[in-house]
Amino acid sequence: MDESDDTDDKVLCFIQDNPGCHLRRIKRAMNVSMGTVQYQLDKLEKMGRITSSRHGLYKYYFAAGLFKENEKDILEVLTHEAARKIIMFIIEQKSPTQTDIVNSVKISARSISWHVGRLVALKIITEIKDGKYKRYQLHENDAKYILTLLRSYYPSIWDRWSTRVVDMFLSLSITREKE
Repeated sequence: MDESDDTDDKVLCFIQDNPGCHLRRIKRAMNVSMGTVQYQLDKLEKMGRITSSRHGLYKYYFAAGLFKENEKDILEVLTHEAARKIIMFIIEQKSPTQTDIVNSVKISARSISWHVGRLVALKIITEIKDGKYKRYQLHENDAKYILTLLRSYYPSIWDRWSTRVVDMFLSLSITREKE
């Protein structure tokens, strides 16, 4: 086995463990030159071992044949911290307004608007008019996909988030007991 075969096996393993990753993330994580990573990705894609999809400036990579298109969209979004926080907040709050999201995620309203627009376009969340407000909810069946993908491919984030949800439920039950 030559060094090139060893590198493409490592790149493939990284993509299998981190579906939806992009070129720079692979480069940083593997500490390999940009040219080497580009060569290996191109080679693996031509061999049919990985697939890619482009959204905006990013090209995202997946092991071939493992994910449906909507799962790929969700995994792509989960790689971005701000979008991931927005989704998690929507899961927690059910149907928050954009102002609720801005106050929770603590990034600019313009950035929230851009991420929310992207999530709506990908049909991960839906926008509901409520008087003068817009509220956001997860698209019909995506909650189970998001939670399953998060638990499978982002275990450290899942652990932090699930602990936060447990704490939230415990505080609610303690508040009710005091009343």
